[in-house]
Amino acid sequence: MTNQELIEKFYTSFSNADADGMISCYHDDIVFTDPAFGTLHGNKAKAMWQMLLSRSNGGSTITYTGIKVTENNGSVNWKAVYAYGPKKRKVINNITANFTFFEGKIIAHTDKFDLWNWSKQALGTSGYLLGWSSFFKSKIQSKTNNLLTTFISSSKSTESK
Repeated sequence: MTNQELIEKFYTSFSNADADGMISCYHDDIVFTDPAFGTLHGNKAKAMWQMLLSRSNGGSTITYTGIKVTENNGSVNWKAVYAYGPKKRKVINNITANFTFFEGKIIAHTDKFDLWNWSKQALGTSGYLLGWSSFFKSKIQSKTNNLLTTFISSSKSTESK
């Protein structure tokens, strides 16, 4: 599979809520980074996609454009549209993803987006007032990582039953 095909498979799987398809594109030593989760390694990065898709209940729309690849690197622009939180606030998040490839898989994946813009949409007034701050970014990363840890723990207990 070419690097172009790898990115296409990743985002087609994402748009089809197919976490296994997405994860199959990742190297075992994947390093994922974004403003909401910070940096995740290996199985934790893979579990993040499982958690996000399990929580979306098929209510997300994922589109992508502008794939660029070289032998070792790639990028794509993608957009997620979904309802966030108990108030089901509509979020439109425009993201630029950068990739590094190794052994036919994605070994590094960095998503960049405007956290303040996301927070204004997802959290309303509190996101508008605090979403620009490093304090807020730290709080978001702490919350998302706690959710991920809980998800991984509950997934492991479900697998052992």
